[in-house]
Amino acid sequence: MSKAMSKVLSKITLNISDMHCGSCVGKVEKALLAVPGVHSASVNLATEQAQVEGSAAVAALVAALQSAGYKATALEPEADKQAAQQDKTAQKQAEQALLLRDLWLAAALTLPVFMLEMGAHLIPAFHHWLMATLGQSLNWQLQAVLTTLVLLGPGRRFIQTGIPLLLKGKPEMNSLVALGTLSAWGFSLVATFMPQLLPDGTAQVYFEAAAVIVTLILLGRYLEARAKGQTGAAIQQLLSLQPATATLLIDGSQHKVALAQIKPGDLLLVRAGERIALDAKVEQGESYIDESMLSGEPLAKAKQRGDAVYAGTVNKQGVLQVRVSKAAGDTVLAQIIALVQQAQSDKLPIQSLVDKVTAIFVPLVMLLAAATFAAWWLWGPQPALSLALVNAVAVLIIACPCAMGLATPTSIMVGTGRAAQLGILFRQGSALQTLRDCKVIALDKTGTLTEGKPQLTDTLILQPGLNAQAMLALAAALEQQSEHPLAEALVAAAAAQQLTLPPVSDFKVHSGMGVSGTVNGQQVAIGADRFMQQLKLEVTAQAAQADTLAKSGKTVLYLAVDNKLAAMLAVADTLKPGSAEAIAAMHQLGLKVAMISGDNRHTAEAIAKQLQIDTVVAEVLPQGKVDAVKQLRVEFGAVAFVGDGINDAPALAEADIGLAVGNGTDIAIEAADVVLMRADIMGVVNAIALSKATLRNIRQNLFWAFGYNALLLPVAAGALYPAFGLLLSPMLAAGAMALSSVFVVTNALRLRRLAL
Repeated sequence: MSKAMSKVLSKITLNISDMHCGSCVGKVEKALLAVPGVHSASVNLATEQAQVEGSAAVAALVAALQSAGYKATALEPEADKQAAQQDKTAQKQAEQALLLRDLWLAAALTLPVFMLEMGAHLIPAFHHWLMATLGQSLNWQLQAVLTTLVLLGPGRRFIQTGIPLLLKGKPEMNSLVALGTLSAWGFSLVATFMPQLLPDGTAQVYFEAAAVIVTLILLGRYLEARAKGQTGAAIQQLLSLQPATATLLIDGSQHKVALAQIKPGDLLLVRAGERIALDAKVEQGESYIDESMLSGEPLAKAKQRGDAVYAGTVNKQGVLQVRVSKAAGDTVLAQIIALVQQAQSDKLPIQSLVDKVTAIFVPLVMLLAAATFAAWWLWGPQPALSLALVNAVAVLIIACPCAMGLATPTSIMVGTGRAAQLGILFRQGSALQTLRDCKVIALDKTGTLTEGKPQLTDTLILQPGLNAQAMLALAAALEQQSEHPLAEALVAAAAAQQLTLPPVSDFKVHSGMGVSGTVNGQQVAIGADRFMQQLKLEVTAQAAQADTLAKSGKTVLYLAVDNKLAAMLAVADTLKPGSAEAIAAMHQLGLKVAMISGDNRHTAEAIAKQLQIDTVVAEVLPQGKVDAVKQLRVEFGAVAFVGDGINDAPALAEADIGLAVGNGTDIAIEAADVVLMRADIMGVVNAIALSKATLRNIRQNLFWAFGYNALLLPVAAGALYPAFGLLLSPMLAAGAMALSSVFVVTNALRLRRLAL
């Protein structure tokens, strides 16, 4: 065992094999929790992984699972995720190949058994021919040989796994299959070779039932394995974005090396058409980089010396030399992959109920099978013993905790994977359920609904003969000395018009008012109306005009030159494209929409009116946003807060669910439950729609899984026989059981095609 396997860990991920049904989940969790030092353990049937927290050694965890009948290996945190995923994929493909081989072998051996028995029942002429050529004794003996080969060959997996667990008092799905098939096979052997041991009229064989059961369950497992392989497609797609090797430059010479050998500070060569291997900064060269996998923007971005580039993005043209800034495990792409994997391994609150049911399901089925056998043997019509066996086997085979165990995790896997493809990262799968239950969406204004970059929108001249560009140049020259966001807007506007800014002297900041100084020998002051009043300049004549601008969401600044009003400048933080459509879509979903902002009330209410937002909370500091979230919860119910993920961290943490709007390269993941990689508010609507679709899919799966058993277990026990004379064949039971899991996984896969 490796050194890493024996060390004490606080958190570990275990890859677990030989889990086949929902009852396995409970057994694995119980075995892990029994290990001293384990504080929590969560097992996911769909990902076949366990998340363990505590101080227990990995060796103890692996040993505990081995004693419980499961194989486990530790997934090291520092491991190469791409290589690990490739190994897992290769292992799954090998398992599928083995299942397919055994399926074909079982089918080839089962077909003659089925024809010898069922063909004789269905075709009288064939029955007479068999009796004339083989006779009943040789016919049954041939079936015995072929069925034994099926059970000890392709069906051996059920016996080897199921019987030891049954003897340990820990039965699971394989135990039911093994018990059912061995019962039919054993009874048939007695009927074939020692019929005198059976009551008169009960010597019948059910070799075809045992063989067909194994074949059909193998078919179901193969189809399920193929479908489950597709549930992890999102992770495989993300991992494929990172190249396995990169070209390392050492003293001008090129070396092709694995990513594990590259460290921050190394210099890499990236040719046209190649993917960037790691997060880095351009050291030399110019090019255009396709960053659509991060930002969703189809247009490539120009890059030059000093610009950041990110792992997984594509160099479209030119040759770049880039200096590595982050190791493979710390890149933006690695964070995205980690988030998706974390979400896929998570459990929804509803899963706890499912786990409790599946933990006791198999023992209950075995009790029901025993009760069915006893009832038919004691009170059933003749041949009572044969009917008791057939119905008991049908009960054992029809039961399917597999579908129960897969119902929730497969939908989470596919749903969160589809979300990642749409630029929506759920930190926990449970956020899917929380987001669906929210009643009100609270949105930060700046940077979320608006661009977060104020722009000059209006320049109004107040003195005849003055030039708008000249006034802007004076204002921008003065504001160039200021760090206020509104100052940046004026300087940017002057730069856009290519204006030459005159020199400034005697610059002064008047806190909360504005700024003043000498520009080109002129006394210049710029600020709010209260600053003008302090300078003894009357702004009453402009009040109506200023009020109109303020009501349209603009901030008004006055420019004074040589102690005379010269111009009014209006600055506004423009709305992001699609904000209005997103708010309308939220209303269509039946949600209340609130806006929380630190901006002045006039501006905030103007934007809210423009967007038809229901509730406005303005002029609040970060702590005020937290209080606003609490108040909204009291008024409406569960709150989802949407912010930029940095200065809105307290409100994101306070909300029932926080959504951080990022730009794909600056992912604020600590405070938010959901990260929107694209700076597009419509991503909130998509996240809500996806959460609703995923939860709806889970409900469908659980309805099928529980409804299937609730309906068919009584039928298998013979509930329809008194009224209709109908019994469920063990072969039909096997087919229904096999297809139930396939239905659940296939239904979950529909989420991959979800269009938003």
